[in-house]
Amino acid sequence: MTIRVAFAGCGNVVSAFVQGSAALRKGAEPIGILSALDAFCPPNAVEIAVAFDVHRGRVGKDLSEAIFVPPNNTQFVCQPDGLGAPVLKGPVLDGLESAIVHHIPVNDGQAVADVTRELRERRIDVLVIVLPTGAQRAAEFYADAALDAGCAVVNGMPATIARLPGMAAKALERRLPIIGDDVKSQVGATLIHRALASLFPMRGAVLDRTIQLDWGGDMDFCNLTSNGRYELGKRQGKTESVISALPNRDTVEAQISAVDYIPFLRNQKEAYTRLEGRIFGGVSVRVDVMMQVIDGYNSAGILFDAIRVASIAMELGHSGVVNPACSLFCKNPPMQQDDAVAHEQLMSFIDPTR
Repeated sequence: MTIRVAFAGCGNVVSAFVQGSAALRKGAEPIGILSALDAFCPPNAVEIAVAFDVHRGRVGKDLSEAIFVPPNNTQFVCQPDGLGAPVLKGPVLDGLESAIVHHIPVNDGQAVADVTRELRERRIDVLVIVLPTGAQRAAEFYADAALDAGCAVVNGMPATIARLPGMAAKALERRLPIIGDDVKSQVGATLIHRALASLFPMRGAVLDRTIQLDWGGDMDFCNLTSNGRYELGKRQGKTESVISALPNRDTVEAQISAVDYIPFLRNQKEAYTRLEGRIFGGVSVRVDVMMQVIDGYNSAGILFDAIRVASIAMELGHSGVVNPACSLFCKNPPMQQDDAVAHEQLMSFIDPTR
């Protein structure tokens, strides 16, 4: 079994994905949230075939080289062998409408690829969208192109794709699966925040207000903290992910913000979370948490599993949104579910005989 994968975007997440995949092939320990997938779809089944980007220094290179072109700056883990996966130029659309335009040089002389034709001719099974936050038109363009080419779609960015009625209907009509929107981290600030918030009602306490402040040094934070792009899906998705299961979700005060772009942190993300509430007798309780993580790898591991689930869904003939996978893998799915419930439903989807 081989899953031929294409990426829309070649930033730090793709760099982490390529390096992590290479490390797996060279004997690294497989660390993922769905180890049970290995019985149905082994990790070495994933084959990266092509990528699309607009950076003039990446276009024309093999992806194994393009992932190291600045401003990519994630932690080095493994030097991948040549992939035979070219980086082709995609359309810019709304992808550079923020401060990242100063860091992503574009050569107007480079020809823009026919994305649908390339996906079809290269026999791509799954297209993964990892464009900058706020690039809604670009995300829709790539999702449309993938469905037209007969590919499953995994939307890893905070654009509305799986939740877009027209896109879900098109996937249903084409008998293709969609997983999205906005990939969760493997061990991320929002995931930890959600777990701590859920702990309050579980223990009979009341959560009154909560804060999450994120900062980092990669292009994601450069993009998020300029031109209001954090408001274009990211804040809403993170907030919804944290408070969705709370009984007082309509009254809890929640503020989740990307506060700064700090270049010397590179691909390291740092986050501060505070939760304030009440326990027995109305007495106050407060929880403070700090975390740091290399952000690209935190998303890449989840996308690795999402790709394999999308391929299995195609094998099973599933059409449209794969709700359990969306809930387990994404911050802003069409249907929010507790992770444990989504995990159980997803495993039943993959293996109906269990």
